[in-house]
Amino acid sequence: MDEKKKEAERFWKEALDHQAQGDLERAVDLYWKSIEVCPTAEGHTFLGWAYSLMGRVEEAIEHCHIAIRLDRDFGNPYNDIGCYLMMKGKHDEAVPWLEKAMRAKRYDSRCLPYYNMGRIFERKGRWTEALGWYQQAMEISPNFVDAYRALRQLQGRLN
Repeated sequence: MDEKKKEAERFWKEALDHQAQGDLERAVDLYWKSIEVCPTAEGHTFLGWAYSLMGRVEEAIEHCHIAIRLDRDFGNPYNDIGCYLMMKGKHDEAVPWLEKAMRAKRYDSRCLPYYNMGRIFERKGRWTEALGWYQQAMEISPNFVDAYRALRQLQGRLN
């Protein structure tokens, strides 16, 4: 890895730490430093995430689109766009983005788009389909607590 990428990654990791501590302003500053040193899909995606937590959803979506242009194989921005559209109540528009996340070649959190599809179908009252999505998320990541809870709660409602 060249020096610029290492420096960008250092800023990105520091930003992630600040974001985890709730210091979103500092996280945003550090994500921008990372991007200025070396623009990456990760930098833009996680900057978008910080913006979404600040209620700046349109900016979050813009940065996910930039991330996709930088690396079409990176799954996070596809899922994140789906989540941001869900936040805006645009569930049908979110579906194709989640499907793209499922097909992404590089994605460490592959269970998330399946879980998010479950959430969409549950909101639509299509409970059997929602259960299927939650189960798929659990198959991919058996310790995914949110999917487990959603699955059990929905099963409880149906019994």
